[in-house]
Amino acid sequence: ENYFYTRENPHRNAKLRRFMPGNAIASRTLRSRWFLEEEFSFPQFAAQAAKIVRAGGRVGVGAHGQLQGLGYHWEMWALASGGLSPMEVLTAATRHGAEMIGVAEDIGTVSEGKLADFLVLTDDPTVNIRNTQSIRYVIKNGELFEAETLDKIWPEPKPLPDQWWWHTMPD
Repeated sequence: ENYFYTRENPHRNAKLRRFMPGNAIASRTLRSRWFLEEEFSFPQFAAQAAKIVRAGGRVGVGAHGQLQGLGYHWEMWALASGGLSPMEVLTAATRHGAEMIGVAEDIGTVSEGKLADFLVLTDDPTVNIRNTQSIRYVIKNGELFEAETLDKIWPEPKPLPDQWWWHTMPD
């Protein structure tokens, strides 16, 4: 987590600031410490996860309470650092995760009869796993939302209501 806090600068992420109060972001991002590169162990764990996948096992992805909106991306990117291909990471984040927690009949893949909450991306995450963050639209419960604003655009357009921190917190 600290690896991403110190390298991704989420405190300056405009999209995150729209959906989370500035003081909540600051309480996480401004506490980050500097670490030596060799202190980060996630690439070694991710390499072991790659061995499990290549042996036919399942690996899942979970954000474990990291920064909302970014934590899950960070977990996927960290998993890729161990040698999994972007497609293997995406499979771990979707199908394998759903199988592991026993809900694969309802979610985890796009199939007829399953719940269809998903994201539409502008860039291909199978080319670069960091493209998972290129979200253009969110489809949730049959409604279409603009990803940058979460304004509903279909079936009935409706802007996201003002959030209390938009008018009370300094930039």
